[in-house]
Amino acid sequence: MKKLCYFFLSIFLISCSSTSSTLDTSSNQTPEDPRFSYLALGDSYTIGESVVETERWPVQLAEQLRARGYKVAPPKIIAKTGWTTRDLLDGIERELDVQRDYDLVSILIGVNNQYQNRPLSEYEEELRTVFRKAINHSKTMEKGVFAVSIPDYGYTPFGLRDQEDISAEIDRFNEVFRRVAEEFEVEFFNITPISRQGLENPDLIASDDLHPSGLMYSSWVDQFVNQVAEKLPQ
Repeated sequence: MKKLCYFFLSIFLISCSSTSSTLDTSSNQTPEDPRFSYLALGDSYTIGESVVETERWPVQLAEQLRARGYKVAPPKIIAKTGWTTRDLLDGIERELDVQRDYDLVSILIGVNNQYQNRPLSEYEEELRTVFRKAINHSKTMEKGVFAVSIPDYGYTPFGLRDQEDISAEIDRFNEVFRRVAEEFEVEFFNITPISRQGLENPDLIASDDLHPSGLMYSSWVDQFVNQVAEKLPQ
């Protein structure tokens, strides 16, 4: 297990040196006079480690919303591979204008707390602060915020050897994640079952044998795009 963790950490550290912590995806198709804004908060899953920009799930979500007639601007992404809840909070403080409000705000954070063996109690405390900040930056408060569950990297070629332990720990972190979301009356989308199809369908895993592929991200978006669209006025 230690060998796996050291390798996992080395991948994260290498990626951290090359992945931006904040991103306006303005190179994507932008509607004229966009009406809606979107802030995506997270870690490697939100920044889309090992996939191209157009395959990141927040970018795919914005594109699907545009296809439904919503003029959504390219998402602003505050995320970095390897980030814990503490890192995300620091990133929000550095990168986000305290006066800026968004029509949509998403949260996906926690896998690195689990990987680094950070206490669940610490995760819960910091996660509450993440939710408070997300709600404060939402034009419609909790209605405009949604959470996406932590994927299970135990169902990847990289995590297979320790799949049972990884999956059990991911479940515990997701239990806290869901409970905190409910406490703040924020909608919680459980995509973890999709992530557990990675071994039976290799196309769902990126070339690094660890992160989701664009195809898996597309499946996530398909699951919750309709509910997210309901958060936006016609």
